[in-house]
Amino acid sequence: QVQLVESGGGLVQPGGSLRLSCAASGSILSIHAMGWYRQAPGKQRELVATITSGGDTNYADSMKGRFTISRDNAKNTVYLQMNSLKPEDTAVYYCNAGIVSKYGICGSHWGQGTQVTVSS
Repeated sequence: QVQLVESGGGLVQPGGSLRLSCAASGSILSIHAMGWYRQAPGKQRELVATITSGGDTNYADSMKGRFTISRDNAKNTVYLQMNSLKPEDTAVYYCNAGIVSKYGICGSHWGQGTQVTVSS
């Protein structure tokens, strides 16, 4: 059993910052790419950023320069530092990871989501 648990969401004013965390736990052998996605009301889930096990990163164009993804492989944790937040960043943010379990099963796992609301 593998679980991803996000934390760090909340209400922030425009221009503010938040840091999201996502910790993977359970019967984990290895973790490949990890990433963040978001889904705003009435919209499809979209990519925010991804990071490989080696630290290579990829960002959606609208997040470049404002968001930074990082990971701590020793803690099986991925982070998303969000700066200069805008009201249009309001969404539920989901963590995703490609995980190989100790039983040799590889799968894509999702967290439960954490709400980020940007409003004055």
